[in-house]
Amino acid sequence: MQLSLCMLRLPLMAENEEPAPDDVRVLDPRSLRGLAHPLRMRLLSALREYGPATASQLADRLGESSGATSYHLRQLAAHGFVKDDPERGKGRERWWKAAQRGVRVGSDRFLTSPDPSVRGAINTLLHEWATIHGQDLSTWFSTMHDWPSAWRGASDISDFSMRLTPELAREMRDKVHELIESYREKEVGQDVENSARVRVHLHAFPRDED
Repeated sequence: MQLSLCMLRLPLMAENEEPAPDDVRVLDPRSLRGLAHPLRMRLLSALREYGPATASQLADRLGESSGATSYHLRQLAAHGFVKDDPERGKGRERWWKAAQRGVRVGSDRFLTSPDPSVRGAINTLLHEWATIHGQDLSTWFSTMHDWPSAWRGASDISDFSMRLTPELAREMRDKVHELIESYREKEVGQDVENSARVRVHLHAFPRDED
């Protein structure tokens, strides 16, 4: 199974998956526990999606106190998820940026770990990500009338069901990811008229027959 966030790339991978790219960090139990906090996940997501920011700017964006964002940014930095942005930081104002493009959950061993803290951390991570995806959709539903018809027509909310083997499901997933990644080469700048940041969710999982 693979989970992708707009800001975080968070695939839950099997042991025989391809190695992660250099700019994607593979989590171990310690870094998993360091990331598995709702606010830390949202902070990292915001830095990946919107770029470098200060603790105060992130507090305004997320509706949190600057004290809370500052503390959790330091915790993220201690685990290597964020770092200082020296090009922007001046004086007492500290700017933060994401240290990697994404993270990867290295295998499903976390779900069956004998360590309850590891199992709790992976459950927090997965359920918080599900919450974030749901909130993204709800935001789109409540604001879609504000967007031009061209964007409403270009949006998609679909689901599909088919019978596959694990091998075919992985093949399909990988092909979809390759297609999505190919559009990174076509990304346009903020100055391009009628452009917008596009959020893509991909969920694929088996279901019982009943």
